[in-house]
Amino acid sequence: MMKFVVCIFLFCNGIVLAQNENYVVENLSLNNENPHFGLMRVADAVIVTSFQLDKKGRVKRVQGQPKLTIFQGEIKNSETIENLSTVQIDPKAGVPQITSATLSQDGSLIYITTVYTNKNKPNVRFKETNFHLEVGEFKAGVGFTNFKVLPFCKPRFSYAHPALSPDGKTLFFTANIKGGKATTKGGSDIFKVDILDGNTFSEPENLGSKVNSYGKEMFPFIASDNTLYFSSNRPNGFGGYDLYKCKINEDSTYEKAEKLEKPLNSVKDDLSLIMNANNTSGFLSSKRLGGKGDDDIYVFKMK
Repeated sequence: MMKFVVCIFLFCNGIVLAQNENYVVENLSLNNENPHFGLMRVADAVIVTSFQLDKKGRVKRVQGQPKLTIFQGEIKNSETIENLSTVQIDPKAGVPQITSATLSQDGSLIYITTVYTNKNKPNVRFKETNFHLEVGEFKAGVGFTNFKVLPFCKPRFSYAHPALSPDGKTLFFTANIKGGKATTKGGSDIFKVDILDGNTFSEPENLGSKVNSYGKEMFPFIASDNTLYFSSNRPNGFGGYDLYKCKINEDSTYEKAEKLEKPLNSVKDDLSLIMNANNTSGFLSSKRLGGKGDDDIYVFKMK
């Protein structure tokens, strides 16, 4: 009898907690059967990764696999994303596909995740499945062009998910670097480099054990209040990849990362959270139950 009473208490307590959740999460109307992930906010715009479509609306394929590219949309009233259109990439630039990206605040530079081609293929042994980071510049009437591999990217490692600090002076990304102080703890860690004069960069710095784990960390985003948001499949989550946050202190140290609660997280993969300028609402990509396709975009806001 006592066991039954305890179970009833826990069940009722769970209902009370559910009613007291701070956020409401809603699926956006732009979602469809195709995945939408890799969210990145730049001013009042958002970058989204999804399948590239042909003129008939069919998914383009490369060697039988869907081709990924990036889109840009407008954030309206901090509640929805409208006017989603393909980011203009110079077709002569030879970029095969883009799996994630971010822009400088003035829109003059783009940092992308992509793969090597015959044009820039390294002369050393490497995995062809490895990703790396490139930077391109915007040219009116052409789009983003003149792409260059970032100098700290070593072909034997994989790099992805570029994200700029609010002041544009630091580039965050994920990688599986091995060796020295920057060694990755798990499958992939979050790193950073300082952007120096002349578009040169410092050496990659691992953010350390307060941020990274022995699992995989992905999709960093730095909000205007210097809070780092990211996704990880570390143990003790709700399921799959979960969303975490940690505060970046003024001395560039990090508070211990903490898992976000439901409904921001779910039992499925929850990825690439971005905050609006007000830091009380934003968007996230999730494969949670009840979605329209693969990874859907959701808006979240305080009740």
